[in-house]
Amino acid sequence: MSILAVEIEIPEVVNVKVTEDTLKVDLIDGRTISAPLEWFPRLVYATSKERNNWRLIGRGQGIHWEDVDEDISVEGLLSGRPSGESQASFKKWLKQRQSCLSTHSIRRRAVSPLN
Repeated sequence: MSILAVEIEIPEVVNVKVTEDTLKVDLIDGRTISAPLEWFPRLVYATSKERNNWRLIGRGQGIHWEDVDEDISVEGLLSGRPSGESQASFKKWLKQRQSCLSTHSIRRRAVSPLN
């Protein structure tokens, strides 16, 4: 018995939009993929500014968010895969993020001209 392997060409991303509850990715072939934001917890906790700070990686076959260290592939979106990050990893990231945000807020208040 032989198995026929079909190679699928993954289309490139041309645009990304993140709303409060949805990740929308426009592809070069005209399709738009939408996924619930809850699939990507780091993006759920990102600010609007952080969500809009994305860049293409892998010749347009993936998206990277520097501020929250999140990578999402077109292949994963097309196959309906949510983030593969473990709960332990996410909790560690969230704890570090909250610590950094608190430190940043304290520093900002210390140099604020309103003090």
